[in-house]
Amino acid sequence: MYLTELEEWFAIFICLCIVIGFILSTIHNIKETISEEKQKFKKQKKEEDKVKELIKYLDTKTELINTVVSAQKKLKKKKKK
Repeated sequence: MYLTELEEWFAIFICLCIVIGFILSTIHNIKETISEEKQKFKKQKKEEDKVKELIKYLDTKTELINTVVSAQKKLKKKKKK
């Protein structure tokens, strides 16, 4: 089966359109993936900051409890004397 010159050009045009469409969809997918990864990174960073703040809060609370306990022990020692 032989194609006329017009049919050959049309086939080449269709092939180019398919290739360009594939390239554009790949670029779109890559951009979308990069955007998702950036969002995940921001979320992870935010969660890490929350965890650090919580650890700091717990350390402060533990320190306060230890101070209260030591003060109570000192009061008990003074009362015994």
